[in-house]
Amino acid sequence: MPARPITGALLASELALQFRRRRTWAMLLALAAVPVLVAVAVRVSSGPPSGRGPVFLDRVASNGLFVAIAGLSLSIPLFLPLTVGVVSGDSIAGEASQGTLRYLLIAPAGRVRVLLVKYAASVAFCLAAVFVSALAGVLIGALLFPIGPVTLISGTEISPPAALGRLALVAAYVSVSLLGFAAIGLFISTLTDVPVGAMAAAVVLSITAQVLDSLPQLEWLHPWLFTHHWLGFIDLLREPVSWDSFGDNALVQACYVVVFGALAYGRFLTRDVLS
Repeated sequence: MPARPITGALLASELALQFRRRRTWAMLLALAAVPVLVAVAVRVSSGPPSGRGPVFLDRVASNGLFVAIAGLSLSIPLFLPLTVGVVSGDSIAGEASQGTLRYLLIAPAGRVRVLLVKYAASVAFCLAAVFVSALAGVLIGALLFPIGPVTLISGTEISPPAALGRLALVAAYVSVSLLGFAAIGLFISTLTDVPVGAMAAAVVLSITAQVLDSLPQLEWLHPWLFTHHWLGFIDLLREPVSWDSFGDNALVQACYVVVFGALAYGRFLTRDVLS
């Protein structure tokens, strides 16, 4: 049987399994609730003090499109890593704990293909998580607040359709930011048969990286941390767009994907799952 049909069928099966789980939908709904809570809190209050809270929170009341950006900036440090850590940490360890991993490998799929499909499913969840959060922010923002031209941080005013295009760029940036972390979670998942342990280790690692990134004494280390550029999407809200942060972020995430993908490959290739 050709490799491509096997890979396509295996990926389709994995995605269907991933998005049929109640856990997946519960996490997506929780992420969607973040911008909703932000919008409701601003709506029922007198408004946040200028310069405090998530990025652009003080502009939400004047333009509902800022709800999506404020919601994403609030989700990046904890909620998005938490959900991605659950999915990637469970990818291999979950199959091993249930005894289904050996059947996947007995089938003519191969370990490399299984590993790639598992990572692809984690990436799909990253995209879905960011999209759901951004979409929920736009919808609740349009429902509770006026929608109009958006003033960027450079002072330039753009139309709502153009602002939605910038929001799509921000969502793409945040999605790319999670790719390295998903590879880390996949590697950790190959080390254990206990999915809860892999999930917890991945989440703790993301928090640790953010703590290290906040210490000025470790400034030399900051550019190498996978969390360092997570909030760099603000450069996409300038006129003209500054692509430096996007490029730096993509390069760092690609390095983590290559390194931890190789580690996951080395570990998974030699792992005894058939005994």
